[in-house]
Amino acid sequence: MKWLHFILSHSVFIACCAVALAFQSAQLLGFNNSPYVYGFIFFATLCSYNFYWLLSKIAFADKKNILKIIQKDSSGIVLLILSATGLLICFYFSRLTIAYVSLAVLLTLAYAVPLLPIKFLLFTRKAGVLKTLLLAFTWAYVTVFIPLQKSFPALDHADYFILTRRFLFMLMLCIIFDNRDKAIDKIRGLHSLATDLKPVVLKVIIYLIFAVLFISNFLYRDYGLSLSQSVALQVSTLALLVVYFYAAKPRSYLFYYFIVDGLMLFSALATGIASI
Repeated sequence: MKWLHFILSHSVFIACCAVALAFQSAQLLGFNNSPYVYGFIFFATLCSYNFYWLLSKIAFADKKNILKIIQKDSSGIVLLILSATGLLICFYFSRLTIAYVSLAVLLTLAYAVPLLPIKFLLFTRKAGVLKTLLLAFTWAYVTVFIPLQKSFPALDHADYFILTRRFLFMLMLCIIFDNRDKAIDKIRGLHSLATDLKPVVLKVIIYLIFAVLFISNFLYRDYGLSLSQSVALQVSTLALLVVYFYAAKPRSYLFYYFIVDGLMLFSALATGIASI
């Protein structure tokens, strides 16, 4: 099981999920992409997550132990370097414009700002609601907007439909993780939707998001989707709600990083099969 732990703990699995969602966007919106675009999304996700976890470990560690952390997480640092190299190569051959990629980089850096041990930036640790919304939007941007390669004014109704659904889908996933991390976030002085909002308010938000996702599926014909694709999206939406309820009690590391994250891959596979 060491190989599975490595894949999950070093964000290889979640990088695969990002590629799957990008491919799902292409299927639902009916466009094709170069393999280098998907390669860029894979390596960019891998690089950003390993960067964030390394920064997180350093930010909340004793200054005397920073060198030990770096030595202990040498595999993560190697993977960070390799993924950074991979994303640069894929970016060069993908013909993605720097404007699209720059915003993704800024979003990633903005999410990591609260971890920086800089006094005048510590106020960002209190931006809990914004932090969760930022992460969900980043995922929507990277898995829909970047592979689509359209300017915002050029987006049509179908593009906005998928972009909005992806944002809400990822927001529910983020809330599940926020609930899991609520106790440790409070200790570290970090804020999220789960720390800033009362549980009952959070439940209302979850139900509203689910209602929008569920009801909007019935409008599939207005956005060029087939009935089978709509059914696949509906199944994914129901699976997301089930996992949310199941996560109400303490669950294992494997549950969160394979089952919860795996909902992205499940959704992409479901629509992929439905598109055949």
